[in-house]
Amino acid sequence: MALKATIFKAVLNIADLDRGVYLDANLTLARHPSETDLRLIVRLLAWALNAHDDLAFTKGLCADDEPELWLKNLHGGIEHWIEVGLPDERRLKKGCNRSEQVTLYTYAGRAVDLWWQQNQALLNRQDNLRIIDFSEEELAPLVDLAERNMQWQVTISEGQVFINSGDVNLSITPSIRKEWA
Repeated sequence: MALKATIFKAVLNIADLDRGVYLDANLTLARHPSETDLRLIVRLLAWALNAHDDLAFTKGLCADDEPELWLKNLHGGIEHWIEVGLPDERRLKKGCNRSEQVTLYTYAGRAVDLWWQQNQALLNRQDNLRIIDFSEEELAPLVDLAERNMQWQVTISEGQVFINSGDVNLSITPSIRKEWA
């Protein structure tokens, strides 16, 4: 018998001062049995950093032809394709061909550098691809916040992300490995 996904609920209060986006969101995330809490938290951070009323989680690990998150326009076209981890270069190329913008969030430390060495030449050709790295050290305390019901206040200012959950206050500074052209 196959294991079922674990459902997580997250209430996010977003104040993105960099983009002028302020919203409250009630999100439902399904954690695949093979997914770690770290990856779940990175998916939630990716949502917060791209917060939009129409930004949606997809089938993720269960679908080869969908990203982790996407923002679709009213006509069904993909405006923003968002991936997490270290996907195959072909997957990112597919996203770049199908979407106006693609963002990849990485979090695997040294493995990211090795992955980048192998894929840099091919990925630099993709003008609509942005790659953002999270530090494993900064993410470690966030994993402790992975609960079935989460409530976060997220403030984004000058590229820094401040997260408040109850009496826990954390900050992370994502670094840009590759920017959109």
